[in-house]
Amino acid sequence: MAPDARPPVAFLKGVTKTYGEGAAKVHALRGVDLTVREGEFVAIMGPSGSGKSTLLHILGCMDVPSEGDVEIDGVAVPRQSDSERTRLRSERIGFVFQSFHLLRDLTVRENLELPQVYLRRKEGKRLPTPEELIARVRLPAALLDRHPTQISGGEAQRVAIARALANSPSLLLGDEPTGNLDTTNSDAVMRIFDHLSKEGATIVLVTHNPEVAEHAQRVVRVGDGRIVREERKGPSEPERPASTTGGAA
Repeated sequence: MAPDARPPVAFLKGVTKTYGEGAAKVHALRGVDLTVREGEFVAIMGPSGSGKSTLLHILGCMDVPSEGDVEIDGVAVPRQSDSERTRLRSERIGFVFQSFHLLRDLTVRENLELPQVYLRRKEGKRLPTPEELIARVRLPAALLDRHPTQISGGEAQRVAIARALANSPSLLLGDEPTGNLDTTNSDAVMRIFDHLSKEGATIVLVTHNPEVAEHAQRVVRVGDGRIVREERKGPSEPERPASTTGGAA
């Protein structure tokens, strides 16, 4: 299926985000347009203060725009209540953070089961077991009974990816997922993302690292709250400038 024919998992149109008032008002996003289609692997890059983290928070339904439209998996996010957005995050979005955020007092198995406990499992949908999840990130099942303090940083981040997959999300988001890892473990983590992408996962990563961004099918560059450029792989998808009002879909 051609990229433009794939259904959108995330759709942003004219998204603006401001914080504060008067002289203290900060424009974090300025009229951003962005579409992430099913099965795409997208990297978002930009300097500190460019708005990329705010963009990720809006994609992850952790924040809502001041203006503009946001749809995640066909759901209009700004129209939802806080509790509805919380459920949307639980059901349809998986998160991978730089610092892993595994619960130290729980075993790996319990960390993997926790998202499903919160959701009380999706009605009528079979969710993966801890054994299946740990296999997807290429770790041995023997790790399931260990605690996060008993495994390496690279293993912990792969467990965090497995946890993000626990509810079979429509969208997988990563915030500097290799930021705390050495080169060897970073490469191993990115091979997991490559494998997930080949399986059809929809992935958006925020990163400062060009080597991480190189794994993506599309790189979205953000500056001063706007999408300033997009780069796509392949001769049929050349680099093109974004529109003057925001990003290109």
